[in-house]
Amino acid sequence: MTQYFNRSDHKPRRQTARASMPKAEVMLWSVLKGRKMLGCKFRRQYGVGGYRLDFYCAELQIGIELDGEIHYAGDAQEQDRRRQGFIESLGIRVLRFLNSDVYENLEGVWEAIARAVREQMERIGPDVSRGRRAKRDGKRDLKSEATPPAPPS
Repeated sequence: MTQYFNRSDHKPRRQTARASMPKAEVMLWSVLKGRKMLGCKFRRQYGVGGYRLDFYCAELQIGIELDGEIHYAGDAQEQDRRRQGFIESLGIRVLRFLNSDVYENLEGVWEAIARAVREQMERIGPDVSRGRRAKRDGKRDLKSEATPPAPPS
C-alpha cells in the first residue's frame, strides 16, 4: 500500500508541513502526541495518495483535518470534498474541525475525537488501538484513561 500511504517522493512536503504547522494544529497536536488520546498513536501530516491528513491514527484508520480560512476560498470546498471522498474510499474515517473550534473549545474537540476513537475501538477490537502495548500490558479501562486536556492558558 505504499503507493497510497506516506509516499517517499512526498516526504519533503510532509516535513515542511510539520515544521510550519498553524497554531490550531500545534494546539491539537499537544493533546494527541505521545498516545495521549486513549493510548492511540497519531501521526502528523500523514500522506494518503497525493494528499495529506493533518493527523492520522493508522491502527483505527481515523484522520483528522483542521480547516482554516483557506478552506473557504475559491473552489477549496469542492477540492476538500473530492479529497475526503478519496480518503474515505480507502476506509479512513475523516473528522473535520474548524481552527476556531480548537481555539475556542479544545476540550470539546478532544471529546469528539475520543468518542470517534472509542467507536472505532469497539468496531475493530480493543487490542488493535494499543498495538503491542495491549498484549504486553493487558486490557485497560479506556474510560478511565479518557481525560480531556486542560483549557489553554
